[in-house]
Amino acid sequence: MLEIVFLILLLVVVYTYPGYAVVVWGLAKIKQAIVGQQTLPTLDVEELPKVCLFVTAYNELEIAEQKVQNSFKLNYPKDKIQHLWITDGSNDGTVDLLRKHPRLQVEHLPERQGKAQAINRGMSFVKAPLVVFSDSNTLIAENAILEIVRQFEDPNTGCVAGEKRIVEKDQDTATASGEGLYWRLESFIKQMDAHLHTAVGAAGELFAIRTPLFQTLEPDTVLDDLMISLRIAAKGHRIAYAPQAYATETASAGIREEFKRKTRIAAGGVQSIGRLAHLLNPWRYGWLSFQFFSHKVLRWTLAPFALFLLFVINFFILCEQQSWQSLDVYTVLFYIQALMYLIAGVGWLFENRKIRFKLFFIPFYFVAMNYASIVGIVRYLKGGQSVVWEKAKRAKV
Repeated sequence: MLEIVFLILLLVVVYTYPGYAVVVWGLAKIKQAIVGQQTLPTLDVEELPKVCLFVTAYNELEIAEQKVQNSFKLNYPKDKIQHLWITDGSNDGTVDLLRKHPRLQVEHLPERQGKAQAINRGMSFVKAPLVVFSDSNTLIAENAILEIVRQFEDPNTGCVAGEKRIVEKDQDTATASGEGLYWRLESFIKQMDAHLHTAVGAAGELFAIRTPLFQTLEPDTVLDDLMISLRIAAKGHRIAYAPQAYATETASAGIREEFKRKTRIAAGGVQSIGRLAHLLNPWRYGWLSFQFFSHKVLRWTLAPFALFLLFVINFFILCEQQSWQSLDVYTVLFYIQALMYLIAGVGWLFENRKIRFKLFFIPFYFVAMNYASIVGIVRYLKGGQSVVWEKAKRAKV
C-alpha cells in the first residue's frame, strides 16, 4: 500500500512540475508539424483600433510617475490610447500626482473595496473596443500594445496574455533567483499552451481583452486576471500569448514578501478552481479542460501536499524494507529528496545571512513556495483570505 501511495505521489509531483512542460511542448510540436505555424497579418497603422490602457492603483505614489511616463512612451498613436486609472482608496497623494497629467482619466473613490470591485467600476469608463490591463508597479515594453493588437487580428482571439519578466541582478536574493526562474518556465509553458490550443489564464501585469467579453467579477475575487481571462476562454475564445508584449518588475523585496504573495495566490487559486470547475468537463471544453487541470488545478490542490508527503512515505518505505544502503529506486529517490531539502536549508541560512549563492536559492525557493501554497489553500478553506490584502513589497531597482 505504501508503495502504491508513493507511486501516485511521485506521478503527481513529476507531472505537475517538469512533466506537463514536456508534454505540452511535445503536443504543440506535433500540432505545428500537422497544421503549420500560424502567421498574423501585418498591421495597417492607419486602421489601428483604439485601446484603453487600464491601470488600478492603491497608494502607489512611489512608482506612479515612472509608470505614467512609461505609458506615455508606448509606440502607439497617442490619440488612440485612453489612459484610465482607477485609484479607489488611495490616500498617499497618488491621486493628486496623477491628476496633474491632463492625458490621464483618473477615477477615484475614497473607499477601498478591493481590486475586483475597482475593475468592475472602471469598466464602465472604457471607451475602446480593446482594454489592456496593467499593474501600476510594472513597466511595459515600448511595442507591447502593437504586439497585443496584432494578436487580435485573429477573430477567434478574445484575450491576449503578455509576458512577465523579473528584473534580476547579480547580487539579488533567493527571491529574485527563484521568481525569475519560475516566470521563465511559466512563460515557456504559456507559449506552448497557446501553440497547442489556448494559454491558460493571463498575468495581471499585462493582458488584454475584447471589451464586450468582460464579465463582472464577484466582489471577493482574489485572482481577477485569471477569472477574467479563463471566463473568456470558457466562451470558446482563444487566449493568445504575445511574448514580445512584456512587462517588467523587480522581484519581491524578500522571501517573506514573496511568501505572502504566493500564499495569497494559492488561496485565490483554490477559489478560482471552485468557480471554474465546469472547465474540467472534457466533453464540453476539450483541450482547455486538459490544460486547465494540468497547468492550474494540480498546482493549487494536490501537488504541494504530494511534494512533502512523498518524502514522508519514502521514509516509511525504507524503514519497512530496511534498505538504507541499497541502490534500489526507493533508496536513491529518498537520498535525492534529502539532498534537495538539505540544499534548501542551506539556501535559507544563506538568505538570512545575506550570502549570495544562487545554486542554493532555487531549491530553497521551490520548497518555500510549495509550503506557502499549502498555507494559502488552508487559509482559503478556513475563510481567512481577505479580498483586500496588504501588497507585497518589491525590491528597488
